[in-house]
Amino acid sequence: MAVLIRLRLAAKLENLGRFIGSLADCAKAQGFEQEKISKMELASEEALVNISRYAYPEAPGDVEMICMREGDRFTIEIIDSGIPFDVTAMPDPKVTDRAHEREPGGLGIFFMKKVMDDVRYRREKNRNILTLIIQKD
Repeated sequence: MAVLIRLRLAAKLENLGRFIGSLADCAKAQGFEQEKISKMELASEEALVNISRYAYPEAPGDVEMICMREGDRFTIEIIDSGIPFDVTAMPDPKVTDRAHEREPGGLGIFFMKKVMDDVRYRREKNRNILTLIIQKD
């Protein structure tokens, strides 16, 4: 699998634009259509915002984004060394309930799982590794 970009920055909301812009430019250069790029942006933004807000409650930390391609598959790895959090273990919200009847939160993770072809999580060497995969066609 060829690494296309590797970007490591402080896990701060002000760095969100750099991460998402780099991802979009990379995916566009790989020939992905805007619809797929928008899905990548949505899923990555959700993960990066959550890391910025919740992963480092005690002290600042970094987040790394690696974009890779293998054939028609585009893979985004988002890595942090914050508190463990497995997004794949989160139950889907009851989207059939009215908004005021639902428990708050969880919609962003739900959308992340819906727009990507595969979402994986692993904890390795005290790091959270979130893998987002989308097929070109």
